[in-house]
Parts: sequence; structure tokens; C-alpha cells
Amino acid sequence: MARYLDIHPENPQPRLVAQVVDALRGDALIAYPTDSGYALGAQLGNRDGRDRILAIRGLDERHHFTLMCKDFAQLGHFVHVDNAAFRAIKAVTPGPYTFILPATGEVPKRLMHPKKRTVGVRIPDHALVCAILEELGEPILTSTLILPGEDEARTMGWEIKEELDHVVEIVIEAGETPAQPTSVIDWSGADPEVVRRGAGDVERFEA
Repeated sequence: MARYLDIHPENPQPRLVAQVVDALRGDALIAYPTDSGYALGAQLGNRDGRDRILAIRGLDERHHFTLMCKDFAQLGHFVHVDNAAFRAIKAVTPGPYTFILPATGEVPKRLMHPKKRTVGVRIPDHALVCAILEELGEPILTSTLILPGEDEARTMGWEIKEELDHVVEIVIEAGETPAQPTSVIDWSGADPEVVRRGAGDVERFEA
């Protein structure tokens, strides 16, 4: 049965944040709110966590996982960013964007796209997520919580608790959560390609 933690979205209680981080380090799978709906999260070294996320979402090996990063400096350890991409990404983060970029050697191969050797990265604009990332000291392996047959991210913690009670270890409740997912920009080539239009304005990436 999943633990249900009610954490303040703007002033997260350090004691509860520490409990979440301890669980992640113990290979727990969590459902947590972000600035663009709920997501599933696990520690980067959690081999089973990756497979569990794929199973819950009904996805295959070609799914692009995302690394939820606390800031641009951390992001730069895990993906290669050229000058043009650097300026554009820096201008819109933190915020509701996911960028697909070539992975560095810091990313475990099992988390990369099997053919492209790319990975998604994002920097959230959400105080609770930032607090967890600060305490954890590394990105969270993340995938938007969109269940099979659905096309929108879940937004209600209690509904997730009811539905995923026996497949995740922790469900975090943190008040109202936006329903619109991130905009996804693939910048693994020379020019950006808009893969998904979401909460973030994509006009600057379509020129």
C-alpha cells in the first residue's frame, strides 16, 4: 500500500521532503506533482524503477525518459548543449518544457533512447520538486503520469492513490496541480523540432 504524504506546495516541510528522498534512495517509485501535472519518479540508479514506469504507462523501450534537474548546471552534466540551444533553453527555464538532447556519459545507457542515445531533461518551476531535488543531489528519473488509454496527465493525488496504491510506494499530495503537460522540444539535431505542444510557448522554437 502506498504512503500518502501531504506536503505544502510552496513551503514543503523538510521532514517530509527527507522522507521522500530516503524512499527514493531505497529504490521506491513515487507519484509526485510538478508544474505540469503528476509524474512518476525514481532514482537514476533504480534499475527496477525504469521498468516499473514503462509497465504502469504501457510503454515500450523507445520511450524517452526525462531527467528532472534542479538547475541548468546540473542539466549540463547529463546532456550536450550547443551554444544556440544553451541560450534558448536558458531563456525559458525553469518552466514547463522538456528538451530532448544528446546524453553524456553520465546517463546510464538503459535510460537513453536505444537508437538516438538521447534523453529528455527539464527544470521545473515547482517549490516542492526543487526541494526534493536539492535534498537528493541528483536528477529524478521521471515520466509524466499518463495512464494507458488516457491522453492527459493525472492531477489529483487521491485519485492516484486509489488507482496505483499497490504499484507505487509513495503518492505526494500538494494541492492543485496544472493539467497541461510540458511542451517537448527535440534538439538532438541541428535545429529544434516541436514534438508536443504543451504548457510552454513553443513559438521561439518554430522559427
